[in-house]
Amino acid sequence: MTEMTGHWKEKLASELKKPLPGVDAQLKMSPVVRRPVSVEYPLKNAGVLILLYPHGGQVCTVFIKRTEYEGVHSGQVSLPGGMYKEEDGSLMKTALREANEETGMDASAVTIIGKLTPLHIPVSNVNVHAFVGVTDSRPAFIHDPSEVQYLIEESLEEILNEVNHKTKTMMLFGNEVVVPYFDVKGNHIWGATAMIVSEFSEIVKRVTGDW
Repeated sequence: MTEMTGHWKEKLASELKKPLPGVDAQLKMSPVVRRPVSVEYPLKNAGVLILLYPHGGQVCTVFIKRTEYEGVHSGQVSLPGGMYKEEDGSLMKTALREANEETGMDASAVTIIGKLTPLHIPVSNVNVHAFVGVTDSRPAFIHDPSEVQYLIEESLEEILNEVNHKTKTMMLFGNEVVVPYFDVKGNHIWGATAMIVSEFSEIVKRVTGDW
């Protein structure tokens, strides 16, 4: 078990400034087949937040279960975040704004300590920029029911536990594909979110070692 001490946060921030694990780490949790770039959508940018906070003596983070809607990411589990808007001024502010809207967390209480390797999502033609933020206490979460069915909180220890790294077979784009996923309290985190978490997990292991 690892607690979220000041020293731990400093070590993590330091690791995020070093060369990142990058695409190789992302691909560990990529489906065997990824769809070619969509020509239906113009290229866009999105910002998402890996929010770290202490809870129950452990370092925890939060995911969102999206509502059902007419779109390629309907009902999926993802990190808080969304599309860049010009008024944001930066993708970091996009991630904080969207996380606030979706989870109710106080953006002013979050310190961004680094970012991960951008990840392109072919199916929606979006470049996703993941930021790592820390806060000193568990946020008073209140999710937005128009966008989020429910929130999923989990410790990094459980996310990194290989018992929760699984595969399943899915039909994707007309093909039967083996898909790796993180099993988080019965929720399947796969696709782009799993690829982002995979890279972040490699960085956490540098700091903490294998739990």
